[in-house]
Amino acid sequence: MMEEYKISPIGYVLTDAPIKTIKEDPDMVTSKLIIKAEFVDGLVGLNGFSHIIILSFLTELRAFERNVMQIKMRRFTKHGFTLEELPLIGVFASDSPNRPNPIAISIARLLQIDKNVLTVKGLDIFNNTPILDIKPYTPERVVSGLSLPPWYENLISKIRGK
Repeated sequence: MMEEYKISPIGYVLTDAPIKTIKEDPDMVTSKLIIKAEFVDGLVGLNGFSHIIILSFLTELRAFERNVMQIKMRRFTKHGFTLEELPLIGVFASDSPNRPNPIAISIARLLQIDKNVLTVKGLDIFNNTPILDIKPYTPERVVSGLSLPPWYENLISKIRGK
């Protein structure tokens, strides 16, 4: 049985980076995560981790974009691919923001924690985006024996061959 769930944000993203920079070169972006006062105790022990995992809800996604089930991974066009060259794949085989539940997972470098404000670098999330959760990036999360589907390996090998 499918149920609906209510999730309340623990904070939000604050950045003055242009959307184009966030999309195309997030490594150049410094952002702040503003955490609600009632969740500040949850930050204890987070200082010292070099990277954190941030789950957010993509509020900028329009209703019709939540119904898209197949996409072409447009991020590969910055490597010289045309849309015609890219395979049509299911949204669950991608990290596209277009999805039924627009929840984003990002990894960013944790630069500083000052009370309820986390300063991070490399976050690919827009200003005022609600933050759902934060987790430390730990060695247990590194996957060994990773395998990829042939269509993805083909795209990567073409990028490396250029």
